[in-house]
Amino acid sequence: MLSCSKINKSLAWATKAGRLTSSWPASVRALSSSTEQQRQHPLSKRSSNEAEVVIIGGGIVGVSTAYHLAKAGVKDVVLLEKSELTAGSTWHAAGLTTFFHPGINVRRVHYYSMQLYSQLEAETDQPVGLHTPGSLRLITTPTRMDEARYQMSRAAWCQAEQHLVGPEKCLELCPLLNMSTVLGGIYNPGDGHIDPYSVTMALAAGARKYGAELYQNSQVRATSQDSKGIWTIVTDHGELKSKHLVNAAGFHARDVGKLSGLDLPIIPVHHQYVITKAVPEVVQLKRELPVLRDLEASYYLRQEKQGLLVGPYESAENMMLCTDWYDNGVPDSFGRELFEPDLGRIMPHLERAMEMVPAMQNAEIQSVISGPITYNAENAGLIGPVEGPLNYWLLGGLGYGIIHGGGVGKYVADWIRTGEPPYDLIELDANRYGWWADRSYTHAKSRETYGLNNAVGYPKEERFAGRPTKRAAQTSALYDELKSAGAEFGFHNGWEQPHWFGLTEEERRYEPSFRRGNWFPAMQRECEGVLNRAGVMDITPFSKFEISGPRAGEFLDLVTANRLPKVNRTCITHMLTPRGRVFSEMTLTCLPADDGQQKFRALTGSGSEMHDLIWLKDWRHKLRFQDGVKIDNVTDSIGCLSVAGPLSREILQSLTSESLDAGSYPFLQAKQLQIDGVDCLAIRISYTGELGWELYCGIGELARLYKSIWRCGQPLGLVNFGSYAMNSLRLEKGFAMWGAEMNCDTGPLEAGLGGFIRLGKSADFVGKAAVAEAKLKLQQDGARQLRMLRVDSVDVDPEGNESVWLDGKVVGNTTSGSYSFSRGHGLAFAYVPASLGAGTQLEVDLLGRRVPAVVLSKPPLLPEQARKKKPEAASVGSSQQ
Repeated sequence: MLSCSKINKSLAWATKAGRLTSSWPASVRALSSSTEQQRQHPLSKRSSNEAEVVIIGGGIVGVSTAYHLAKAGVKDVVLLEKSELTAGSTWHAAGLTTFFHPGINVRRVHYYSMQLYSQLEAETDQPVGLHTPGSLRLITTPTRMDEARYQMSRAAWCQAEQHLVGPEKCLELCPLLNMSTVLGGIYNPGDGHIDPYSVTMALAAGARKYGAELYQNSQVRATSQDSKGIWTIVTDHGELKSKHLVNAAGFHARDVGKLSGLDLPIIPVHHQYVITKAVPEVVQLKRELPVLRDLEASYYLRQEKQGLLVGPYESAENMMLCTDWYDNGVPDSFGRELFEPDLGRIMPHLERAMEMVPAMQNAEIQSVISGPITYNAENAGLIGPVEGPLNYWLLGGLGYGIIHGGGVGKYVADWIRTGEPPYDLIELDANRYGWWADRSYTHAKSRETYGLNNAVGYPKEERFAGRPTKRAAQTSALYDELKSAGAEFGFHNGWEQPHWFGLTEEERRYEPSFRRGNWFPAMQRECEGVLNRAGVMDITPFSKFEISGPRAGEFLDLVTANRLPKVNRTCITHMLTPRGRVFSEMTLTCLPADDGQQKFRALTGSGSEMHDLIWLKDWRHKLRFQDGVKIDNVTDSIGCLSVAGPLSREILQSLTSESLDAGSYPFLQAKQLQIDGVDCLAIRISYTGELGWELYCGIGELARLYKSIWRCGQPLGLVNFGSYAMNSLRLEKGFAMWGAEMNCDTGPLEAGLGGFIRLGKSADFVGKAAVAEAKLKLQQDGARQLRMLRVDSVDVDPEGNESVWLDGKVVGNTTSGSYSFSRGHGLAFAYVPASLGAGTQLEVDLLGRRVPAVVLSKPPLLPEQARKKKPEAASVGSSQQ
């Protein structure tokens, strides 16, 4: 056995030898010997001080961005690196490459990176050191098998090849395995690893080939932006003026952000991996081992020449954050240095690795690499434009920079060039952490996330470090009320929002599962309560903006696709991209205003607050409305309750003198009124599809408003309900949801939103021409359309992103789903070929089983308004009614 004592002796040796180039991996040796030949001319030699785009950071992400901009024809692309290209986290990375990712659209990033790296050597005549022996994610427990089946149900409609394999295939792929605990694995044949230094230098060669200029030893000292949006970047060698500024500075990104007044929630962590000397069993292999990921033991293992490289992820208690760097900045001299290793922290993982791969037991350690990698609360990158300064782009917080590098470089380069994201990637949105993501939150979540790097990825997963946030504390009085009523909360953009209400000991706890969970009876009770009586729900996490000024209406007419509502009326509308994709959905209300002024309240989803705010502000700038339009984010100052169900009118009428009857308060009417003395903007609308109101009040009055409604509603059977029940109720009515049925990957017509897109209105709104063109193509062969499916689920219900099958072939994917208690079966939205009409028999993959499904002609339950008036008014794909 490679005993603790032997490891500790090796540690003492490795700590000393870690400073010698002879003990480093090939990529590290290459970096240290390349300084002089890779050094660029000083910035002061540049013929002009103007650039189109300036990129700060010469790691793989920054260099990739320069490469893609230049290759696409953008002139005057300049990259500034404080020391040498690849210094920072790139040079000491383990270089893993994989097609796999739990996030569907992040897989697109991985896929593009893999395709790019595979052809980059031929394009640039520079070696990249790409190895593609495949990868094997080991399954060693029944729960991990469920996780694997869950992931496989989402893989068949994605681009990359992926297989669920049994123990025999695992041993064939990796003959060194101890099979005593192996139940199977997820096998990705195209995965592997790459030399981080070489691939970055190949991208740099490509960037220069296409005209980009890369300057080393050019540290940025200051950045500022003038009133016209032009950036000034100050370096030791002179100043540059630029339209766009890109922060791709890796673990320096937080410090670079501070130069522009930004407080980025990014913190480096210590990551270690061990490289052994040659292992006899590895020497005897006829082919390279696949990259192993032992999820239960939380480490990765790959072949490094004739030895092994093992990289553990320590527990949250043992891992090390660079807290001093977060507080005081990265030491100016730190570039390609390493930390002192600490094998004691990773000993439990190394011992597990020796059990799984016994050949390691007698291996000798050659070196221990301990260096900084950049994390944020979720270890999912912060990618895109930053709220506040104009044309400031962030590519930060990338804990997996090598595999993300190619894809996110292309993604941001395309967005800069075209003015819109090439596809939806809101899970990596640069602004998803607001003011509430303070030091305490960022540290707690980063520690938790690193420690749970390989934890089981459950659906509906919640993680609890750093909660509740300072934002959630604004509703602490209501939180206490709801908690005492049995609320189990979920995290929504800094808020705590009830997912369900448990009335028994069994229901009052978080028990993640791949099947129906302990929340299922509560969800049934809440759905039935809303459908038959009434329910109240906290929907404060909705994003809320006020758009005002003498030209507010003119501006909104150009950035939204529906006709604007009249005063005291509300509409559902959408912001489209120039390509005619659905960038955002909003509920828009026209409020009374003073003479010569206009005022609107816009409500969007909880997860897209800054995403939508930046888009509004950006188009205000592009359309030259700065002087006539004011945009205020009032999300934190306004709370909101939804009261819905057939008895909602009766409950609220007992609390107000304003008549709420249908004649005086029609659907989509908005009025300012008092509910038991609390001033509210009351909109007759409900995402449940039932009779209901959304009540907006000052956030300090929210608990008082709730108590009044609960007091008067309880005798009538009022129930608390949460977001799980809301999801089921809206699906029954055929209400689409932004981020699922519609996003930057979909056009409004294929999403069934045609009734909200007014091509006949006079305003030439953003995306109008593209939608008109798409309308002509809608019936072409190969077109896809959003359909609703009945799914005969038993103990696993559709959630979204499951593969849809027809006659043994994948024909589409679900976008969201739930169980319908009023109909007794599962429901799902899905994108399938438009040629598949109502009644078509399909199958949906749920946890490894293909269950029967059928295309429906209309939602199973019409909204309240449609039930009373026109049955044909409800159509699949319609939004809030």
